[in-house]
Amino acid sequence: MSLELKSANKVFGGWTKHYSHHSDRLNCDMRFAIYLPPQTAQGQKVPVIYFLSGLTCTDENFMHKAGAQRLAAELGIALVAPDTSPRGDDVANAETYDLGQGAGFYVNATEAPWNRHYHMYDYVLKELPRLIEETFPVSDQRSIFGHSMGGHGALVLALRNPERYRSVSAFSPICNPVNCPWGRQAFSTYLGDDRGAWEAYDASLLMRETDGGLPTLVDQGEADDFLDEQLRPGALEAAAEASGYPLTLRRQEGYDHSYFFISSFVDDHLRFHALHLDR
Repeated sequence: MSLELKSANKVFGGWTKHYSHHSDRLNCDMRFAIYLPPQTAQGQKVPVIYFLSGLTCTDENFMHKAGAQRLAAELGIALVAPDTSPRGDDVANAETYDLGQGAGFYVNATEAPWNRHYHMYDYVLKELPRLIEETFPVSDQRSIFGHSMGGHGALVLALRNPERYRSVSAFSPICNPVNCPWGRQAFSTYLGDDRGAWEAYDASLLMRETDGGLPTLVDQGEADDFLDEQLRPGALEAAAEASGYPLTLRRQEGYDHSYFFISSFVDDHLRFHALHLDR
């Protein structure tokens, strides 16, 4: 699979690089960012943490704003951040910010015209890791985290595929999308009217029915404007209590939905994942 390097910046002894490539699963060109820590220059294969961004974001937001590279360099962990949706002139789009390009919701769309390109679930689960592991000096040890829409995606991917990941975490995830406006709009558009299809992408419903589970950390800001209507962390807490799922959900007083919040706690998440990647 051919990669085109778009930018490269040395940081904390490693490199943050942005690439484009053709995705067979999404039927378009895609972008991703990768941070390769200094250990890779010494021939060491390192584990990978995937970060899934939220609505309107690209492959750039996390790498530019989260401040994660310093600790990733110290821990010897690669970071990968894909774009949030397929993009291009022939890719279906919507006029609203919370649907279409920039709002893939990490599902496999079944409804036309979205089903031609919008298969972010498969892309993140299979195609992108295969590309990363075949191209870069990384191991097959993976963890995953994300923010908002990306927090939803990270939780769903880990809940449905625990054998693929060592741990999962999220900042301000959309916890119960079948019962919030963002989720209902996206799922009805991408997946149609079948509520069963919706439920397969709802972290709270999946967690309630899961035996065992991966170590899971969630941080939620208490001053988040989307807290009650869109994010619904209480549903995730209730699901974990019902099933005995190993969830740690921390409510952080005064923090909002922004990258100021993410950058305040990203080191906690990297150390959390490093602990489980080192098992």
